[in-house]
Amino acid sequence: VVIEHNLDVIKTADWIIDLGPEGGNKGGTIVCTGTPEDVAAHPDSYTGQYLKPLLEPPSARASQN
Repeated sequence: VVIEHNLDVIKTADWIIDLGPEGGNKGGTIVCTGTPEDVAAHPDSYTGQYLKPLLEPPSARASQN
């Protein structure tokens, strides 16, 4: 078990439990669980929004710049 906010670590995880959606009183709920790809595809996951571009092939990222 690793508690982490570094996306380079998160993208290599076998399984993610994404808590949120915010911090403090607005957090602590399981937003989604699954592989990095599952979390990246979840529309309510802030983590997924930031993770998704890191999971795309390098050629797809280059064409977005």
